[in-house]
Amino acid sequence: MKVLFDHQMFSQQRYGGISRYFANIYNSIQNTTDIQASISVLHSKNYYIKDFDAILNNWIGNVLLAKKSRSNKWNKQYSKYLIGKNNFDVFHPTYFNPYFLKRLKKPLVVTVHDMIYEAMPEYFPSNDPLPYHKRLLMDRADKIIAISEITKADILKYSNVNEDKIEVIYHGIDLSTPNHQNVANLPKNYILFVGDREKYKNFHLLAEAFKIVSLKYDDLKFVLAGGGPITYGDSEFLRRHNILDKTIQLSASDEQLNTLYKNAICFVYPSLYEGFGLPILEAFKNNCPVLLSNCSCFEEIAGDAAQYFEGQSLEALVSKLTYIIENESTRKEMINLGDKKLLEYPIEKCVEQTIELYKTVS
Repeated sequence: MKVLFDHQMFSQQRYGGISRYFANIYNSIQNTTDIQASISVLHSKNYYIKDFDAILNNWIGNVLLAKKSRSNKWNKQYSKYLIGKNNFDVFHPTYFNPYFLKRLKKPLVVTVHDMIYEAMPEYFPSNDPLPYHKRLLMDRADKIIAISEITKADILKYSNVNEDKIEVIYHGIDLSTPNHQNVANLPKNYILFVGDREKYKNFHLLAEAFKIVSLKYDDLKFVLAGGGPITYGDSEFLRRHNILDKTIQLSASDEQLNTLYKNAICFVYPSLYEGFGLPILEAFKNNCPVLLSNCSCFEEIAGDAAQYFEGQSLEALVSKLTYIIENESTRKEMINLGDKKLLEYPIEKCVEQTIELYKTVS
């Protein structure tokens, strides 16, 4: 059996959860004997498929396709070409652009990572085509992978998809010992936030909570991993709350991110909506206590291995954050529970279930 993954997230992301998810499946398939996989990219700077033998992953491609927009255009045309050749058994696109629908003659598997555009449209531009594209692909798909039971429930809530098409397959993570890389000038005591700072991520509530908590702990810092540099909107917000000088933004490699988790007092994930929440597993893997909002899928994924707060309550967040900071024994217990919970999510289980799903449609 041959599976073809398309270019979309490998063209768009150098690092990122979605491209890493597909790269994990692709790389794991390379170690099997009864299934083959390929990716329809001519050129990609994606970290997770750096060993993939793309035709233009060389100096010629680096010159011709230096601009992301041009690389994406060429990869899209190459994807259309491979789809037209029809030399595969299952097609699994890495995102929701439906450019391939008229050409595709083979079974289609789609992974739905969340339904946030449908659940919280007020947070997104009204002219964003993503929910329309997603609906087209879900309607056409032979199978849909939902990454949590909450995601499955939301697919059924916000679409007319037949439940028989949906399979819940949780994300997985490599359970081997993580690699760590030094992070220069890392403070001794800090709260960690990871990822984008968009509205539904609830970053500003955490920043307000940090302001209150930091009044009690002078040496406490606020470390932001990823999400891009702090620009005018966020910097002014942090300045007004007198915590800009206590906030550090870092663009970290995977190894450095492991270090940030490992040394944090706790990782706080205040988001109002997620489909799974892979950073939870990353924190567990690096022995980092986890504080979550009680929203969407978090309790399904983390169970009793995390602490929770009412997602839109500043008072509740301040109270829980203070409790975790002041109770070392609680943090140690959370780390032990996280170690046990992590064992439920081996990457091998995710890959095996995905391969079995491919077999049902091929």
